[in-house]
Amino acid sequence: MTSKILIANPEKEKTIQLDQFSKQQFKANAIMYDSISYSATVTALSDKIQFPSFLRTIPSDLFQSIAIAQLVLYFGWTWVGLLSDSSDYGLQGSLKVKEELVKAGACIAFSETIPAMYSDIKIQQISKKIQKSSANVIVIYSVDVDLYPLMLVNAQSNVTGKVWVGSDGWTQSYMFSKDEFLRTLQGALGILVRKGNVSGFKEYIYSLNPYRSPDDVFLKMFWELVFDCKLQILDKADKNLTKESNICAGNETLDGMKLDFFKLTDLRNTYNVYNAIYSVANALHKMFLCRCGEGPYYNGTCAETWEFQPWQLFHYIKNVHFMNKNGEEVFFDMYGNPPALYSILNWQVASESSFRYLDVGRFDSRAADDKKLTVNASVIVWNEGHGKVPQSLCSKSCSLGYRKTPQTGQPICCFNCIMCSQGEISNQTDSVACLKCPKDGWPNERQDKCIKKVVEFLSYEEPLGTALTSVSIFLALVTVAVIIIFIKCHHTPIVKANNRELSYLLLFSLMFCFLSSLIFIGCPTHNTCMLRQVVFGIIFTLSISCVLSKTIVVVIAFSASKPNSNIRKYSGPRLPKMLNIFCTAVQIIICVFWLTLSPPFQNENTSSVTGRIIIECNECSPVAFWCMLSYMGLLAFITLIVAFLSRKLPDSFNEAKFITFSMLVFVSVWISFIPAYLSTQGKYMVAVEIFAIVSSGAGLLLCIFAPKCYIILLRPEINTRDYLMGKASSETMALFIKINSNNKICKLIPLATEND
Repeated sequence: MTSKILIANPEKEKTIQLDQFSKQQFKANAIMYDSISYSATVTALSDKIQFPSFLRTIPSDLFQSIAIAQLVLYFGWTWVGLLSDSSDYGLQGSLKVKEELVKAGACIAFSETIPAMYSDIKIQQISKKIQKSSANVIVIYSVDVDLYPLMLVNAQSNVTGKVWVGSDGWTQSYMFSKDEFLRTLQGALGILVRKGNVSGFKEYIYSLNPYRSPDDVFLKMFWELVFDCKLQILDKADKNLTKESNICAGNETLDGMKLDFFKLTDLRNTYNVYNAIYSVANALHKMFLCRCGEGPYYNGTCAETWEFQPWQLFHYIKNVHFMNKNGEEVFFDMYGNPPALYSILNWQVASESSFRYLDVGRFDSRAADDKKLTVNASVIVWNEGHGKVPQSLCSKSCSLGYRKTPQTGQPICCFNCIMCSQGEISNQTDSVACLKCPKDGWPNERQDKCIKKVVEFLSYEEPLGTALTSVSIFLALVTVAVIIIFIKCHHTPIVKANNRELSYLLLFSLMFCFLSSLIFIGCPTHNTCMLRQVVFGIIFTLSISCVLSKTIVVVIAFSASKPNSNIRKYSGPRLPKMLNIFCTAVQIIICVFWLTLSPPFQNENTSSVTGRIIIECNECSPVAFWCMLSYMGLLAFITLIVAFLSRKLPDSFNEAKFITFSMLVFVSVWISFIPAYLSTQGKYMVAVEIFAIVSSGAGLLLCIFAPKCYIILLRPEINTRDYLMGKASSETMALFIKINSNNKICKLIPLATEND
């Protein structure tokens, strides 16, 4: 018997004729039953230890599970329900989906298994869990037969608003195309193996005719169903024929008939069969070429053409690698699986009683990781109530400026949103932790980015700095004016009666006090920080010591006028000088120790005031600073007591009253300064100290020198010896003027004989 076997070779398109070779022998020796499957997808079949000779042209469920997981993650769904049937297909597939989702940070709201044996109680329980769950996305890994009872209950319970993501076991199943499923399943997404075109298949279907194949029982049944008639083929009488039967005329043809149930434009499993057959044909072609000693397949150890073993042909099948007529690459990997190519379908209501399945995306395992999945989301129609991509989250996303904190006892997808702490930001949604701003930065109001902190110091340009500068310079000029007045009128009794040298020294020290406040204004530097407190402390101490000396001189003058007084020996000019030197020297020693051991320095304070960098002087040693102020306070307090005790001396020339008022102002200012200084920060702290310096200095200037300037400028008629004598004795007055005007005193000189 001679037969011809045509093996399509995509490369050379050769036809090989095998003589004296029966079809039965070819089947027995060449084909291994079930060695290439076109529909078995269970992942376990990839185990080459259990199934060493199993190949397939449909991808493993492993890839389908990965594709489903990536589809869920693509839309940002992190709170997902999971359903599966009880078969290996459902259990293994759903387990892999769960593994991929959890690995990517998603959470499983619930996971249920549909029982293999129908249980109304279990089905109702699962349906209620779906309805109560906050998860809007349900992944179903099941075959249509097992899933149907559950979906029917969901449809009857009017479950809407859910997005169903289906595996190929029920996607595009005719079982769910009934009216009751339209509202429930609208917007569902499904995974199906890619479709392909089989060249000539449509023409083959339309060319079928039972008259040419009378032994084909299935074709006979199909024909009678399509044309609604009974076939009476040749001499084989059909016992079921009756007179009323509609006998087929014999001229019926499928050409022109609409055969939608064949899905000739949506070939999927059929296309897998096509690739399986071509794989065998390609393998046979390679084996025959090896037998013929041709091409790269010849290695000198080829199998016998007619007596080869199945494993010998399997060697060529598992190593096939060719392009089919659709331009698709066909090969098997080390596990016997083909490249994973899936279509993503969207269930859309086409009419009042049917769905249409729109191709909205693709999964290709051969592509780069970030390009494996492509989806055209703009054409997807979602379930009722969702005009845009629905959300499926356990907790709403944390916006910028907030961070996530887990909820106790809940999956990681369930969390609370807490605003970032002071000085921290989060510039991404759902941040797990907040970021600290750099030292010179600070969060904006939304706490989603860091902005530059405002640099703050008491500058000359700002109103406060300008005002303090103006006041300081004005008072310094007033002091200069007083000095000029005293110098020009140095010969008058009012000037001579108040110790000219001490007055000049006090005026110059007050002038420098006012000017020293300018060191506090402007951007602090290391030099100004070291100078300003020291200069202020020494100059102010000199001023107070001058006031103290003037007060003591007054007391001595009147005490020395008493008969047999022992104080008369201290009435020379040496005492005021020594007192000034001693009091000032103590303050200088304190300041030298301060600068030597812990000198002040410039500091950028970033923590005291929110959103600001305060450039300030750090006193380094608060003890030294307060020692300096305390010493000044002690001198002022002593001066106040001495002046107060001597306030009742003869009024006409007594300076103690004015000194008392001036020291009351001084002490009041600096007592108020302490709490104000400690309760302020930054430039306002500096302003408080400048105000204390200026106001206390102004108090000394006005209380001590304003009355004298008034007499000199406006009442010159009372600027005489006679007026200054007043009720005081001439002897006392002569002594007082002598003490305050001459460098030496040997005895009491009557005023009438005093030439000065």
